[in-house]
Amino acid sequence: MEQKITIPSGRHQLEGYWQAGASDKGVVITHPHPLYGGTMNNPVVETIQKAFQQHGYATLRFNFRGVGGSQGNHDNGIGEQDDVRVAIDDIANRNVRQIDLAGYSFGAWVNSKVVGDGCPPVRSMVMISPPVSFIEFENVSALSCLKLVVTGSRDDIAPADQIRDLLPAWNPDAQFEIIDGCDHFYSNHLDSLQSILARFLQSAKSEPA
Repeated sequence: MEQKITIPSGRHQLEGYWQAGASDKGVVITHPHPLYGGTMNNPVVETIQKAFQQHGYATLRFNFRGVGGSQGNHDNGIGEQDDVRVAIDDIANRNVRQIDLAGYSFGAWVNSKVVGDGCPPVRSMVMISPPVSFIEFENVSALSCLKLVVTGSRDDIAPADQIRDLLPAWNPDAQFEIIDGCDHFYSNHLDSLQSILARFLQSAKSEPA
């Protein structure tokens, strides 16, 4: 059962939902653009959360500053990077030893700005529809912890061709999945997304810790 929590982020308090897992693995999940209605209750965010929970992960989803019950104001992705950092600290303080990071759209971009090369303490990162045609990604490079990128064949905000061109700079070894017929909002394709995540998480179990 999820538990509503409050996470301090500088002068602000962020609202989030935490659910303990069956192991010492956990994931922080970030949501799409706040100025376009993005919240932690987005269906794609909830699908990501469900997939990780079904594989024994603890989950922490939260609202960026200025969204829902989180204090502060939208900060064009700058302050939001601090929000991700404090969420990572929060989950680490809950006895999570292996921390993953997953983000959808704007959340994927913010996550990429946070981790940089090396990605400590994040072990693995998943990007769902990074919005490469909407937000500047050219200065994002060397995401060594990036393991999976997913987008749709009809996603004009995260076009597959643009992502494919950027992947060698991010991590040429990252898995890239394209859902046929899927747009940016994953309408009628949430089951396909969950299946991709389930296969990915199942394969990750065999990797060394």
